[in-house]
Amino acid sequence: MAEMLVKSLKPDFYELDLPDERLKHYLTKPLVTVDTETRGLIPRRDRLCLIQICDEDGVVSLVRYKHQFQASDNLGANVKKLLEAQSVLKVFHFARFDVAVLKYYLNAVVSPIFCTKIGSKLVRTYTDRHSLKDLSRELIKVEMDKTDQSSDWAKDGLSDSQLEYAANDVRLLIPIYKQIRDLLERENRTELAQKVIQCLPAVCDVDLGGWTNIFEH
Repeated sequence: MAEMLVKSLKPDFYELDLPDERLKHYLTKPLVTVDTETRGLIPRRDRLCLIQICDEDGVVSLVRYKHQFQASDNLGANVKKLLEAQSVLKVFHFARFDVAVLKYYLNAVVSPIFCTKIGSKLVRTYTDRHSLKDLSRELIKVEMDKTDQSSDWAKDGLSDSQLEYAANDVRLLIPIYKQIRDLLERENRTELAQKVIQCLPAVCDVDLGGWTNIFEH
């Protein structure tokens, strides 16, 4: 039933930026979930194609970038305002990647941040499975369809299944975040999670600079 409900909802689709009214709407919320779709896993090579945003009311926005661009092009000004708004918590799954991508392409200093993958690793120590699909299956009993995860997000016409996949990633992240937050509180690890997440912007800068294994001996 939950899976059918998720699939019945339709996201709003925008080119290049959020409209002013949608930005105002999100700025009234305590948190939004955020995800990105790119051409691959190397930000400097594999360009940003899509940004997905959802609030606790299930209002989903998909912001598309069809062509290669740089932060100096000043695209996505309203998206950047939302990402940098101190009154709105931005929730990601594997924030390390998305925050680096958003810094590289929008010059957005995303804050404040929560990462469900970091939270999961701190409290779900009985498993090494911390993907969004694993969290969805265990915590909210929804089986996610990840077929379109590795698809061409730069093609002219995104398929209905791609749009559904993109929207579901941020929709389902809302209840997953709440479950992880409660588990951190239960295990008295909320403060530790906050300390780790505060390091993310520096880690993203290191990643964008091309350094690897910087904490190794």
